[in-house]
Amino acid sequence: QVQLVESGGGLVQAGDSLRLSCAASGRSISSYAMGWFRQAPGKEREFVATISWTGYSTDYADSVKGRFTISRDNPKNTVHLQMKDLKPEDTAVYYCAGRGYGYERRTEKDYIYWGQGTQVTVSS
Repeated sequence: QVQLVESGGGLVQAGDSLRLSCAASGRSISSYAMGWFRQAPGKEREFVATISWTGYSTDYADSVKGRFTISRDNPKNTVHLQMKDLKPEDTAVYYCAGRGYGYERRTEKDYIYWGQGTQVTVSS
């Protein structure tokens, strides 16, 4: 079983940057595709970014492409989401998710491990 714990969220102003981290425990995630999702108030959870187990392949939602960067540090069993040029519409709870074995995917149902989430609030 894998436990995921997100950190790094907070309250920032539009245009600022934040770096979210996801620490995994229980077993190594080095062979797992990983992803980040977010859920804004009153909205469904949506895909943000995903990364292959090697780290060589990434995919982003159009709304964050060019502003967010997903990365991973397999020896440290962590995944990161670097967010820059934040906008008020990025305000949401951000969730780290682990797919298990397989290629990176955009859909929630393909992920079996989930963290509790970290709040990101961007003021205008």
